[in-house]
Amino acid sequence: MKTVAVVGAGPAGLFAAYELARDANLRVIVFDQGKDALQRRRGDPFDLLHGMGGSGPFSDGKLNFHPQIGGDFSNLLGEDIALKLMTRIEQVFSHYDVQVISTDEEKTRELERKAVRAGIKFLPIRQAHVGSDHLVELIQRFGGDLVKSGVEFRLETWVEDVVIEETGLKGLMVGERLVEADFVLLAPGRVGCDWMRELAHKHSLGMVFNPLDVGVRVEVPAIVMEEVTRICYDPKFYFRTPSYDDLVRTFCVSPQGFVVTETYPDYVCVNGHAFKERKSANTNFALLVSVNLTEPVEDTIAYGISVAGMGTTLGKRKPIVQRLGDLRRYRRSTWGRLQKSSVDVEPTLKDVTPGDIAMALPHRVFTDILEALDLLEKVIPGVGGDPTLLYAPEIKWYGTRYKTDRSFQTEIPGLFVAGDGAGISRGIVGAAATGIIAARGIISAVKP
Repeated sequence: MKTVAVVGAGPAGLFAAYELARDANLRVIVFDQGKDALQRRRGDPFDLLHGMGGSGPFSDGKLNFHPQIGGDFSNLLGEDIALKLMTRIEQVFSHYDVQVISTDEEKTRELERKAVRAGIKFLPIRQAHVGSDHLVELIQRFGGDLVKSGVEFRLETWVEDVVIEETGLKGLMVGERLVEADFVLLAPGRVGCDWMRELAHKHSLGMVFNPLDVGVRVEVPAIVMEEVTRICYDPKFYFRTPSYDDLVRTFCVSPQGFVVTETYPDYVCVNGHAFKERKSANTNFALLVSVNLTEPVEDTIAYGISVAGMGTTLGKRKPIVQRLGDLRRYRRSTWGRLQKSSVDVEPTLKDVTPGDIAMALPHRVFTDILEALDLLEKVIPGVGGDPTLLYAPEIKWYGTRYKTDRSFQTEIPGLFVAGDGAGISRGIVGAAATGIIAARGIISAVKP
């Protein structure tokens, strides 16, 4: 019997374990550092089962079953296989009572036409929404079923290193103890990006920096977005801005949701949540600019941290909020100006600093956001109005990407990577897909 050691109990690690457990000839052990790391990262809004689920429980559980969302799986696998993979993941979630949101095909087509006329791409996709208030229960049920299928979990356990000798992969160093393994899958999630990068440097793994997404979280009265979110719960719009020809996209639309703070050791950012039971009067979404860097500076992670640091300094360790009308008039927002509006938009995130986002974001990003809102106004009237609130910064890091084959096996035979921490996915479904792909690669390597 061969042993597979999986590092990380997030979506990538759990779905890899799910796939690997189907092979009776494999012993599967999943290691995870546990909830303490997540507490340090964002606070502890949930009582997690020792941190199982990675960063997933800190999202609101939007699931996008499309091969171009969360990773470019169509190019990697081919369209037919990629679609079958999405169906496979959808079936797993449906077993835990997660159902795809029904859509009106005619209205969806009309929204797509309207977007094209405005010079915007709208991508129709199959979606489901678990809700922040239901995610933990789902993950605990899934993890419990994995245990029943024979998967072993070593939670609240810190993995020091991968052990590689002259003869090849040996296993993992857990504390001062060697855990021997025939295959190792590294899926540490976003919280493990730094650990992953240090390990890659130590073992001379080839790597490249991924693009970075920098932008704001937009908040409007729910009624402004209602017509669109009834057609598609989390609509995906893509823009090319007139001035710089940069790619901008909407991300993580939270109908009747809440803007929240992400707290890191050295900076703060914003995000959005939507619950199944608890509702607000507003809808929020991220508007993100894709940033690629070339020589002499390619480190998008360092660049993102510097942008986040500027916003944190100006907000005095709180996110900055600004009325779009104030931003267009080149003036900072104050609490008085936020309250002086013909349309009442009460911020769902209260612990913020009214200010000037134009001072917190690079000029190019600031320009892209304004131009994207002008375009989006043609599809969703009111989203580009003066009362609209903008929170900054919202930044999405995608980790460093490592040189692998199509099964995500690294240059070291037997060592595989998966998930957001390895820079090859974005979000729950994308991470799950990479976990399954890596698991299938391991299973293929075991078979003669």
